[in-house]
Amino acid sequence: MSTQTAVGIAPHGGRLVNRELAGEAREEALARAAGLKKIVLGEKEASDLEMIAVGAFSPLEGFMDRADYERVVHEMRLAGGLVWSLPITLPVASDEARRLREGEEVALVDGAGTVLGLMTVQDRYEYDKAREARQVFRTEEEAHPGVARLYRQGDAYLGGPVWLVNRTSAEFAEHRHDPAELRAVFAAKGWRRVVGFQTRNPIHRAHEYIQKCALETVDGLLIHPLVGATKEDDVPAHIRMRAYEAILAGYYPRERVMLAVFPAAMRYAGPREAVFHALVRKNYGCTHFIVGRDHAGVGSYYGTYDAQKIFEQFRPEDLGITPLFFEHAFYCRACGGMGTPKTCPHGDGERVILSGTKVRQMLRAGRMPPPEFSRPEVARILMEGLTTVGDSSPLRPVRG
Repeated sequence: MSTQTAVGIAPHGGRLVNRELAGEAREEALARAAGLKKIVLGEKEASDLEMIAVGAFSPLEGFMDRADYERVVHEMRLAGGLVWSLPITLPVASDEARRLREGEEVALVDGAGTVLGLMTVQDRYEYDKAREARQVFRTEEEAHPGVARLYRQGDAYLGGPVWLVNRTSAEFAEHRHDPAELRAVFAAKGWRRVVGFQTRNPIHRAHEYIQKCALETVDGLLIHPLVGATKEDDVPAHIRMRAYEAILAGYYPRERVMLAVFPAAMRYAGPREAVFHALVRKNYGCTHFIVGRDHAGVGSYYGTYDAQKIFEQFRPEDLGITPLFFEHAFYCRACGGMGTPKTCPHGDGERVILSGTKVRQMLRAGRMPPPEFSRPEVARILMEGLTTVGDSSPLRPVRG
């Protein structure tokens, strides 16, 4: 049976989760929290708490117990069989896990001690970090940012349902929309077929080309940049958001495109994260999802097309969202326009392809990249941003 209905696409698992408390229930939870043991959340776990609570990670209602964790790591499915490609876990030190008892309620706090939520501990378990690294990231090398974060975290996981009482940030408030809100917006616009685009990079002409190709086939485009935790050398979110707003204002049909932030942490898990990003956008109301080359990749840990090939492991009805696969795009001087290796017959000598290193050098030298590579409005914002944040936040090659 199709998961697309008259009111849009069904959430993953059939129901949009809501684990956020408000009003009297929130006040009661905050009062209880004062007398509970405290679990301090890192930046990734704090954003995961919010994503669970607002339904972005539906059908999850909390951090994974051992049964869900083990099956996700080995089979990319939850214990009940539903497709899910990344573990969503709460790591703690082993001695901290031993001090808790199953069924105990704990307060989840940030580094400053602010209560973010409550959790009922249903499971405590240790895990094999090297095994998780091999299965999820396809490497045990600590040079991989996701593996490095995994190795730094505690040796035990806590599993159980959560309630959110305070959100972590109100940054980019104008573009913050929970899944239920975006679904309502899409319905109001009459968008039944919506394509989502994930990015942690500025939008260059290659991005623009594939987005507009996809937009030709659907009712609306959701540009949904990730603004949670990323590597230190990724372009900061506040700079990227200015660049997104600039390019949308000048080059996209306002009535058919929407910009909203995805306040989740980046995993850099390549193929598995591509599936994860698709399922999450399904929860936000997208019926289609763009998967480019090396989606969510980092370094040379994944094959060029691995993030597209992984979708072959699932039946379309098990995913419930349609992936759209694209090649790397570029401007071809001979063609006089944008294209990809699938559509352009000319060689590299005619193609405007710049490395991230080359672009950084040009911007720092005060030279604009050619307009065939980057819209001048975007380049100016990035040039200013590089000057402001220094060399620690370089531009990166075009990826999802």
